[in-house]
Amino acid sequence: MFAPRRLKIGLSACFQHADPSRSLFTGKTLQYVEQSIAHWIMSAGAMVVMVPCPTGETARGDVTLAHYAEWLDGVVMHGGADVWPGSYGEEPLREEWLGDRVRDLYDLAVVEAFAQAGKPIFGVCRGLQLINVAFGGTLYQDIETQHPGAQQHRDARTYDQHFHEIDFVPGTHLARLYPGQRRAYVNSIHHQGIKRLAPGFVMEACSHPDRIPEAIRRSPVRGQGYIAATQWHPEFHVQGAHTLDDTAILRDFLGACSAARHRPFPAVSPLQIRDRAARLLRQALLQDGIFGENGLGRLMGKRK
Repeated sequence: MFAPRRLKIGLSACFQHADPSRSLFTGKTLQYVEQSIAHWIMSAGAMVVMVPCPTGETARGDVTLAHYAEWLDGVVMHGGADVWPGSYGEEPLREEWLGDRVRDLYDLAVVEAFAQAGKPIFGVCRGLQLINVAFGGTLYQDIETQHPGAQQHRDARTYDQHFHEIDFVPGTHLARLYPGQRRAYVNSIHHQGIKRLAPGFVMEACSHPDRIPEAIRRSPVRGQGYIAATQWHPEFHVQGAHTLDDTAILRDFLGACSAARHRPFPAVSPLQIRDRAARLLRQALLQDGIFGENGLGRLMGKRK
């Protein structure tokens, strides 16, 4: 008997933009993945493939993100840099919260391609925030500044050893994955967070006691594929530790990927215009001056 074909899961890329002062790969753009999230997906037997940005000044050939979405069984949206406030129609309140505009466009194009292909999407930390923005939600640029009374959600000194409690929302899919468990402990490594939840999504968990959304899922509607995300990093869980066991979350996502392999759910683009994010990404990386004052903001503001 033949062994079942392993799932092929895409992992969105992190960026280090070209830096002429860097001694290694001087002036080159680097795309990479963080080891633990790749190993997390592989722990269940799936193969992980980084989905590189296909456009830029060194681009050759005709490979697109749509080709990756057609070939792969699902995608995980990586954590990382802040989301640029312009991506959800706001001006940055501080320079250090500018985020990464190019990566935003790349991530939006990845989400768009996989949503159009009807392939499951799972987001982690920044991935949750990006998914929320892609489907029309907004973010707190800085929870501590904009949400009076909120607890500390990030400690740069302790990083992945900073934790807080979450409450599961009764009756949600995530709550059913953890029957009988009302509250859990998770890592907390973010200073941005969901302010307005995207239409068509439900909150499945929130931080305790300040109720910042910590897990979201697209509402189960006939003909629409699986999209879910957590604000915490499930891949940072250590077996036997006091934090929430990630096993059920990973199995749920991979189960959806396996099901979609046989019956994908083609869906409307989250940006409402087919391949729009991919076109904006290509423009941003190839046109001179696109990052001038309000340049990208005008592009991102042209939603119909």
